[in-house]
Amino acid sequence: MSDGLAERIAEFLDDNHVLSLATLGPDGPHAANVLYAREELSLFWLSDPSSRHSLHIEARPAIAGTIAPDFWDFPAIKGLQLKGSAQRIMHPGDERRARGHLQARYPFLRDISAAAGALREAYERAQIYRFDPVQIVLIDNSHGFGSKEVLDIVSQASAVGRQIAVVR
Repeated sequence: MSDGLAERIAEFLDDNHVLSLATLGPDGPHAANVLYAREELSLFWLSDPSSRHSLHIEARPAIAGTIAPDFWDFPAIKGLQLKGSAQRIMHPGDERRARGHLQARYPFLRDISAAAGALREAYERAQIYRFDPVQIVLIDNSHGFGSKEVLDIVSQASAVGRQIAVVR
């Protein structure tokens, strides 16, 4: 990519930790904050499969989300808007890899997995979900009011993988 938008988005993802996840289910819309880890531009998080957002994802995988630090100074506002689809990871190898990403980013999860008792049992029961964005919008008011750069990600069925296009 010529202007490095995907790399700037990846850096922003690495610098932040909370994804505000928006789902829609039979009972209406719902929002939840989750800690995430990433692999390229895909995000992983742990969740109870009976939580409202997890049930929504099982019924309707189309989701949206935002990631932004807390700013009080309007020109300093910077964040991401994401849309795509999510799913619970079912393959044991994929689940181990995703759990490894989460434990590397959040060492307290390694501590929980090595401990005994109810907390460890809850951690082991938690399922891992994966969010594959199809579009990410980088908002950066330091470049002017409403400054947005759009990254469209197109999934390909071929071995080429996911292609990225920048839209201005």
